[in-house]
Amino acid sequence: MAKILLLEDDKILAETLQELLESESHDVSLVANSQNALDLSYKNSFDIFLFDVNLTDFSGFELLKMLRENGCDTPTIFLTSLDDITSLSKGFEVGADDYIKKPFDFDELLIRIQAQLRKVYKSYEDIINYKNLSYKISTNELLKADELISLTPQEKKLCRMLFQNIDKTLLKEDILYELDIDGESSEGALRVYISKLRKAGLEIQTQKGIGYRLVQA
Repeated sequence: MAKILLLEDDKILAETLQELLESESHDVSLVANSQNALDLSYKNSFDIFLFDVNLTDFSGFELLKMLRENGCDTPTIFLTSLDDITSLSKGFEVGADDYIKKPFDFDELLIRIQAQLRKVYKSYEDIINYKNLSYKISTNELLKADELISLTPQEKKLCRMLFQNIDKTLLKEDILYELDIDGESSEGALRVYISKLRKAGLEIQTQKGIGYRLVQA
């Protein structure tokens, strides 16, 4: 499962893609213009950007250029009818990770999305083996001896963050932001999620006053 920002102004294509991607368990935010995409990208964390190029306000090329200049490194795939070498060059020049020409086969798009997700996890495979556990990137599932470990939606979000950042310290405030929990009970709730994942077999270190780190198996 991935959090996807889909920018497409063709209503029929956009809704079709959203439906198909959600049928694959992806969480899709759909927008029809670049400004809305820009605003949403600043308010939320995404795993993948899928951007059209020719839009009514400013192009997908311009949008990605702004995002890259502001330090955003989210993997981006352009979905476009432009197929000339100049446009292809421009797309990669502004920071695209992939480029797919319309009309395209939906299965091909899924393959390209999974390839970009594996890069985020620094893995060439869909499965990350961790001690006696397996983490499946495409479905955000944790398994033990091929048996699925039951996790709540919040625990799955946290699990994804940890596996994307093995041996890196995740700041507590960043985790809380991603999980969208706040208030007096937020840190207590986070400790409960961490405890559940530790019991499942993840070696998560507490960085006192800072955050948490999943240690490499």
